[in-house]
Order: sequence, then C-alpha cells, then structure tokens
Amino acid sequence: QVQLVESGGGLVQPGGSLRLSCAASGISVSQYSMGWYRQAPGKQRELVAEIRIGGSTYYVDSGKGRFTISRDNAKNTIDVQMNSLKPEDTAVYYCKARGLWREYWGQGTQVTVSS
Repeated sequence: QVQLVESGGGLVQPGGSLRLSCAASGISVSQYSMGWYRQAPGKQRELVAEIRIGGSTYYVDSGKGRFTISRDNAKNTIDVQMNSLKPEDTAVYYCKARGLWREYWGQGTQVTVSS
C-alpha cells in the first residue's frame, strides 16, 4: 500500500520560513517524479515545485528564488524549503508521486502565512 505523509505545515509570519516534508512508503521516491502542489480556498490546485527522476526541477514562477525542493533517497522523503513566505502562499500543500501509469497523493498539510 502506497502512502505519502506530509508534515511541517503551520502558522508563520510573513517573511518567515517553513520546511515541508513528504515521507513515502510503498514506493521509492527515486523512481517517481515527486511534486508539491497547493490549493488555496476557491482556487485550483497548482504545482509549486517538482523534482523529476533525473533530478531536474520545476518551480512555479511565484516560488522561484524562494522555494527549494530536495529528495533524500535514503530516507525516501521529499522536502520543500520555503523562505520569504507571503500571505498568498497560504494553502493546503500536497505531496504527489507521478509515475508512468499511476499517481499518488498525500492528505495535505496546512500552511498559513499571517501576522
């Protein structure tokens, strides 16, 4: 059974930082493209950052220079370091594993950026 479990969300002030972690079981993160998505109230879910099997990365324009995605094959985890957070980063953040034939989602973790 595949499970993706996110952690690290919470309440942070504007300008602060958070590090989200996604722990995978049942799959190897090295064999999937792994991504972080977010969904704010009333908005569509969007891809925030992705690290592909070969190691290349993608970032949403609003996250470039602020977000860094990383993969730890030994721990089987995917992290995203988020710096200089803004109120518009407030959303539920989800981890996703994307393979050739299947994809898996975590349950999400809430990030709230507010003073």
